[in-house]
Amino acid sequence: MIEFLEAIRDFTETGGQVLLVIGLLIFVMWLLILERALYLLVSHKNLSKAAIAQWKAREDRSSWYAEQVRSKVISSLTIKLNGSIPVIQALVALCPLLGLMGTVTGMIEVFDVMAISGSGNARSMASGVSKATIPTMAGMVGALSGVFASSWLNRKVKTERAHLEEALIKR
Repeated sequence: MIEFLEAIRDFTETGGQVLLVIGLLIFVMWLLILERALYLLVSHKNLSKAAIAQWKAREDRSSWYAEQVRSKVISSLTIKLNGSIPVIQALVALCPLLGLMGTVTGMIEVFDVMAISGSGNARSMASGVSKATIPTMAGMVGALSGVFASSWLNRKVKTERAHLEEALIKR
């Protein structure tokens, strides 16, 4: 276990401070993704069943007022379904941008070394190059995993809304 933690520490030192920010961002993003997945798989089913039962208990399902009640129920459940998906999508968009910031800070370090040493010494530039490439890779990996998860969540929300609209028929 200690070796694993040391490997993580070495990796973050190699990637620089931006890598820590990217790691925190990815952690928060995946917490939100797991929260949405749990909501969809557990809580939403109970709310949906309650809404359908309440709708079927109504005597009037065809008037203008009943249509407004139906629209309200569908809209409120859709808002709950979407929840933090826009925040997840924003975090997905931030991952590559922070990776780019890591690239820029790493390249500044490379140019700093070149200005001080006066030559293109590869050993002295290696630290800056790793600080330029590792955050970029981490940002792209975080963004790709988030894109897959958020597209799954969006698909799930659309199908749940369609099921709800079918279950709340006007008859």
